[in-house]
Amino acid sequence: MQLNYKRQGQGKPVVLIHGLFGSLDNLGLLARPLSEQCDVISIDVRNHGASFHADEMSYPVMAADLLALLDTLALPCVTLIGHSMGGKIAMQLAKQAPERVERLVVVDIAPVAYPHARHRNVFAGLQAVQAAAPQSRSEADLILAEHVREPGVRQFLLKSFTKGEHGWGWRFNVSALIANYANIMGWPDPDSRYEGPTLMIKGSESDYIQPEYQETVQAQFPAVRARVVAPAGHWLHAEKPALFNRLVTEFLAGGG
Repeated sequence: MQLNYKRQGQGKPVVLIHGLFGSLDNLGLLARPLSEQCDVISIDVRNHGASFHADEMSYPVMAADLLALLDTLALPCVTLIGHSMGGKIAMQLAKQAPERVERLVVVDIAPVAYPHARHRNVFAGLQAVQAAAPQSRSEADLILAEHVREPGVRQFLLKSFTKGEHGWGWRFNVSALIANYANIMGWPDPDSRYEGPTLMIKGSESDYIQPEYQETVQAQFPAVRARVVAPAGHWLHAEKPALFNRLVTEFLAGGG
């Protein structure tokens, strides 16, 4: 089974990895300008987008999925850019196979375990939509709104509510995400290190990267540099695309 991907541009290979509940389009505001100078590969991780569904989800397994795709594409060394869960996948791969990762960009996530209750209302909404089987996004939005108040979050989730051969439904594998949620919020590998150049970008209003994480981040990624995008939250790449893209391109060019 191979991950679904989209490839555009020419130059040094850069892989973009979306976060939980996302798809390969999520980093499109970066992919398009970056493809003018790089070979950009945007992926759907397992149980998301058009990639395969599977019962197991862990960071070693998801990193292995990506490594298998790199082998298929004959890419011996790439730059990885991952947002949220995608950032954890990128960090895991950099640790598992450091010789395959030239540079690493981690967007608004840390190599730590997070509380397991963070997405409780989202999962309740996803399950409510599944149970009601609405036949349009507008109907699904009404059901989802009973659990998820933020219109922007609902809009993001509903990008993955599509019509297929068997009617409308979620593209991501809701049951597998729920079953593996502890793995997704956890962090399995706090002891190994990736020595290569690493950029960690935080949204100023986001709580995913806290000051007390600094020691554990530096222990695992000793060459890390940190940047803050303000004002912005967890979706900083969409909220402040010009600044975010500049930070990324400068880092890829050897700055940072």
